[in-house]
Amino acid sequence: MSGSENLLYLCLLLTVGVAWTKAETQRPITETCLVCMCEALSGCNGTAVCVNGACGLFRITWDQWVDSGRLTIPGDSPLSDSSFTNCANDPHCAADTLQHYMVKYGQDCNGDEHEDCYDYGAIHYMGPFNCQADMPYTYESIFKRCLKRAEKQQKQQQATNN
Repeated sequence: MSGSENLLYLCLLLTVGVAWTKAETQRPITETCLVCMCEALSGCNGTAVCVNGACGLFRITWDQWVDSGRLTIPGDSPLSDSSFTNCANDPHCAADTLQHYMVKYGQDCNGDEHEDCYDYGAIHYMGPFNCQADMPYTYESIFKRCLKRAEKQQKQQQATNN
């Protein structure tokens, strides 16, 4: 990771300790989880790009965008020809799209009776109706390594604060 990615990562990790209240359930994915999805899907490459119909940092598809309510960047119309790619290639709009998608399709995919980042990663990558299947090795290994690194950094931060 570059210095700027480390800074972004550290800033996002500081939000992990924030308690989520019922009023905030419309944002089920933590910032750390979003970072790890981004890292596993695109290496968090901020270059506006679409690969095989999946666009942006999170490789959002047209169907996911539509299912999430056709969110747009400010000043854009959900009916314009470029609104999907504009949103998917904008980090904030793309993250909000994923939040809406998980509100709609969030579920326990791995049978641990807890809906969490692992489930969201599976839902996003494999779809809500196939999230119980095994994740592809490369995606899963990068995703889990990122989550473990974040957990370790959070523990170190807590130890430093105590």
